[in-house]
Amino acid sequence: MVRTVALVAALVVLVGLTPGTAAAQRDRSCAVSWGSGAKSAYPTATADLVGIRAGRHECFDRLVFDFRGPADGHWVSYVDSVSAEGSGAVVPVRGGARLQVSVHARAHDDDDYRPTYVFDDPAELVDATGFATFRQVAWAGTHHGTSSVGLGVRARLPYRVLTVPNRIVVDVAHQW
Repeated sequence: MVRTVALVAALVVLVGLTPGTAAAQRDRSCAVSWGSGAKSAYPTATADLVGIRAGRHECFDRLVFDFRGPADGHWVSYVDSVSAEGSGAVVPVRGGARLQVSVHARAHDDDDYRPTYVFDDPAELVDATGFATFRQVAWAGTHHGTSSVGLGVRARLPYRVLTVPNRIVVDVAHQW
């Protein structure tokens, strides 16, 4: 037993591990340079919004907009209050900070206005229970080819927006 403890102590010294080092390494690996300013992209392709989902990751929480086809236009910014598309009414959103996330995609068919994105509760589009950063995702409407949500987060944290085939992704870091 004494020999094992001595071997472990020697390994700790050899590789430079000390108590808390694993957490410090994780914190360094989660360092981001994304910033918290507004991010936007002019649409070059638009499609119908068909889903919104969220996921938890080690260093960030992720919100994903799924489309039927390519879509890449977006405007994302921290706001004092989230505004509903069309009416401008305030959409209540929980959290220490609010992101207005607008994608250049409609949530209904063009011809007969049948919804392409259907949800049960506009105030709770996804279950954010247990997320490190997300507090709420609320529907802010669709109007003239733009659909928006209010993303409540615990604080004004850095975020990034990615466009990938048939998706727009918003990642909000857990820390600065």
